[in-house]
This record gives sequence, C-alpha cells and structure tokens, in this order.
Amino acid sequence: MRAFIASRGVRHTALMGAAKTKKKMARSLTYTVTATVYEAVPSQTDSEPFVTADNSHIKRHYGTKKRWMALSRDLLKPWGGQFDYGDKVRVRGISPELDGVYTVHDTMNRRHRHCMDILAHPSEKLDIFTKGVKIQKVAQL
Repeated sequence: MRAFIASRGVRHTALMGAAKTKKKMARSLTYTVTATVYEAVPSQTDSEPFVTADNSHIKRHYGTKKRWMALSRDLLKPWGGQFDYGDKVRVRGISPELDGVYTVHDTMNRRHRHCMDILAHPSEKLDIFTKGVKIQKVAQL
C-alpha cells in the first residue's frame, strides 16, 4: 500500500492497482453533559447579570434565539478544558427547538461539573434539567 498527498491536501492511497480517496477531516471530541437554563437575573448570576464572563453584554430583550451558553469550568480552557469563550458548540439532546449551535459566552458556578446552561429570558418560562446532552465544538474554517 502506498500513500501520497496531492496538491489540495487530499490523501490518495493506492492499493493493488485500485485508487481510493480519503479526505482528512478534523474531528472534535463529543462530551456528555447536563443541560439547564439560566436567566440574566442577579439571583442566578452575580451583581452584573447583563455582563458575561467574556465581557459580552446581554441586551435587555434577549432570549434563547440568541443562542448563548455558559459552560462549567471543567470544560473551559482557563481551567484545563477544551472549550474557549467565543467557540461555537453543537448541542444535541435537549429538544428539537433548543438543539443547535450555541456560542460560549459565560462560566457556570464552580460547583458544577460537565454542565451547560442556555441563556433564556424569564418570559420564556423554561425549566430544563436534561442529562445525557451531547456537545461538540464546531470546527472553525
């Protein structure tokens, strides 16, 4: 078996006269977490509920359509994890309406491990506690 790299970064492998093509793809790890919802209110955040850990400002009329999330510290790079603020994260396993791609903007309280929080407005009246949710970093192009 012989392998060579073509000019476009595609790996070609010749095996007994037959040519096969394999594209190299970066795969990111999938994590299983518990998903919950938080609101930008002092009782669930801190004294500045409209300022996230990455210093982003939450507008007064925010909601789940904004697709912002917080992760537990064990998943964030400053504490040894794989995710960083600003990363796009694919979420699967909450519900068809809430599954999708979110942006990491905030950090959860230090007592939480392998958890994620979705930012929601109080008027949405969401109460979510879902175990077994899958998250995966979306590859940046």
